[in-house]
Amino acid sequence: MTARRGIRRLLGAGLVASLTAALAACGPSGPQTINYLIDARVNNYNVNTVDGFSSGAVMALARVLPGFSYLGPDGELVADRDVGTVSMEQGSSLKVTYTFADGAKYSDGQPMACDDIMLAATAMGGHVKGFNAATGAGYRDITNIECTPGGKTAVVTFARGRDYADWRALFGVGALLPAHVVARKAGVANVVDPITKNDTAALAKIADAWNTGFEMHPGKVTAEDFPSAGPYRVAGYTTDKGLELIANQAWWGERPAAEHITVWPRGTNYDTALKDGRIDVVDTADLSAADRMQGRTESTAPQNRAGAKDARPLSVTSLVLSGKGAFADPAMRKAFAACVPRDTLARKYGANGLVWSLRTVAPADSLGSALNQQFAKRYPRADAARARTLLGDRQGEAPGKPTVRIGYVAPDAVDKAIVEDIANSCTAAGIDVTDDSATELTPASLGKDVDVLIANGPTGIAAAGTASGFPAAYQLFGGDGLDLPDFRDAQVSGAVNDLSLTVSDSARLPLLRSIETAAWDSVVSIPLFGTVRAREATDKVQRVVPGMAATGTGWNMDRWTRK
Repeated sequence: MTARRGIRRLLGAGLVASLTAALAACGPSGPQTINYLIDARVNNYNVNTVDGFSSGAVMALARVLPGFSYLGPDGELVADRDVGTVSMEQGSSLKVTYTFADGAKYSDGQPMACDDIMLAATAMGGHVKGFNAATGAGYRDITNIECTPGGKTAVVTFARGRDYADWRALFGVGALLPAHVVARKAGVANVVDPITKNDTAALAKIADAWNTGFEMHPGKVTAEDFPSAGPYRVAGYTTDKGLELIANQAWWGERPAAEHITVWPRGTNYDTALKDGRIDVVDTADLSAADRMQGRTESTAPQNRAGAKDARPLSVTSLVLSGKGAFADPAMRKAFAACVPRDTLARKYGANGLVWSLRTVAPADSLGSALNQQFAKRYPRADAARARTLLGDRQGEAPGKPTVRIGYVAPDAVDKAIVEDIANSCTAAGIDVTDDSATELTPASLGKDVDVLIANGPTGIAAAGTASGFPAAYQLFGGDGLDLPDFRDAQVSGAVNDLSLTVSDSARLPLLRSIETAAWDSVVSIPLFGTVRAREATDKVQRVVPGMAATGTGWNMDRWTRK
């Protein structure tokens, strides 16, 4: 990562660390050990599957699995020239040449090769069955890749008229998995030949290896399955010691400043580490965790966020509705939306206390404020009378009160309070709302175990968002992995397609209006507010720069140092 942004001042300063905390921070690699708490699971090395995308994997592994670009502190794309170079040729169709740096190799000694690019494009392109990709945004527009197995260069050609505007994000941070590991697990010599020859039997094995071969859980991590191409590599993963990252000796770029980073995700004893004073950096929606880390005895979260001075976020907290069961009926979806107290929820938990009414545009977007006003009258607050009327419009109305099961990954104090507020409001409308949270809840739970999923961004509970708004916009593209409700509307999918080719705000505006109008008419989901997260570090560490995007504050962890 050669390009750097100026270091910002983090919120607050911690109290003087106790002797116990100081000794704990030393860890196995001396005084450069830094402990980083995140609020999501890390259960997959592959951040491109549906589960991997929704988790905290890319927050933890951004400097383990680099690509040709990374997300800077404001979600902007920055070329990662340590990995290689990219050149674009504009002709009858977009053509992009990717060349890996001469020294680019994995921690197991295997070189990075165009095989990695071919695998990523195939897995996420949607043209080969069997891959459980989180999204096909941009990759679905690729029609050809020139790659010789083991070669350092790939030439990627896009379909004519399909010049994906955010093409620089493709094959970026987290997108490239070690193709040689996938080939080994699939029992093939390399992944390029089966893809080129359309060998369906081999492709099925490759897809299975890509989907399931990189699952990682505490106590079940072996180095040969998780080689790194970044400044850090995975050294161990246990509930007691967290996810341990150490300097990758095969890394060809600038050596990381800290030899050892321990990431504490859900599923580890992160709370014990927090109580013991070991945590140095947090990126979490649990604002109390930052207070505890800094030694603040009183909560800094205001009761009314309308007076807060939150940075405009890149992601939106929403209620994602299932398209099955009770919510298969549009009248039921509308009735539920009518009893959700969006104004109350935003005031208590949202960025700047502002109700957000958009799915494809975040508050940080240049069009955000103006466009949000245009949809401000869509279910702005609870209206029990309207909800009861809409309930009466249901087809084949069943006797008794309808029940709505809301799910989120537990424990989560804010999500729990959100469900309680919705339940209290919807009771007056004749709708029972239950809290069906679970520690192992995943996007696949929607429509099975729960009717509604509380999500930050399209699917997740971790940090989310990019400056471009992609791939999040694909949550309304029929059949995409981000389309959890399975919303199928040809006009909306077409508009998302056109949006993905568009750069100027004047061209984006009518497309976004069309997309959001249709989404509200069908009540695919219910946006609530811009997401609030704590991104802080104690005064024991330096060079920590808060990251507003999906990679979170760990985007530059290789520059962190301990005082």
